[in-house]
Amino acid sequence: MLSFSRIKIELAELENYLKQNIQIKQICQEIIYNKIVVQAALDRNIVITEEEIQAEANCQRRAMNLEKASDTFAWLNSQLITSEDWEAGITSVLLRKKLAEVLFNQEAKNFFGQNRLSFDCIDLYQIIVPYEHLAWEIFYQIEEQEISFYQAAHFYDIDEKRRSVCGYEGKIYRHSLSPQVEAIVFGAKVGEVISPFQTEQGYHVALVEKFISAELNDKIYQDILAKMFNEWLANELIYLLHSSDK
Repeated sequence: MLSFSRIKIELAELENYLKQNIQIKQICQEIIYNKIVVQAALDRNIVITEEEIQAEANCQRRAMNLEKASDTFAWLNSQLITSEDWEAGITSVLLRKKLAEVLFNQEAKNFFGQNRLSFDCIDLYQIIVPYEHLAWEIFYQIEEQEISFYQAAHFYDIDEKRRSVCGYEGKIYRHSLSPQVEAIVFGAKVGEVISPFQTEQGYHVALVEKFISAELNDKIYQDILAKMFNEWLANELIYLLHSSDK
């Protein structure tokens, strides 16, 4: 039984709610994933130390500005969990990370080496508008120096957030773009205003501020590792389900 303020919730009610809102399968799947991870870690003698749990807990507390022990306990109570529940969750996350490293450390590095080009990225600015004639008008105004690219983005872009940052889209990886857009933006020169092109979002006028050659930094490594690990988990689940049917 769970208690929320003065209201009691039976576990059967929780189960029924998950079923009625079509969430029970996802929750069960995550529980099975956790069992797979625990067994695989046991098979490989992977353990999580108290020091590692404490270090991660401290990181989470700092991220949530829980400076005092009383702040932490108040947060735990608001989440309807105990400190033991929290530490168990931390252990589960750390166990997945360690197992992923053991299973796919070298494969992730090899994958990056074999696909380095797709991890090149650019610092991209763009203006997206709904009409082709408006895109060309903006392009010619920028070319004639009647308005700067950044002013045009601030005035005309269809997206409020992009307007507020004068068209800055951020660092964009080559592999995240469609072949059409990849060819256009990676074929441009730094500082060149790219003439209008169309996607399902609208009509784009773009500017590449910088090309960044791929390096295997921690973010890219963790992204590759997570993808490989999630695919492995999914395959292990399929194997278990098929085995249980026999």
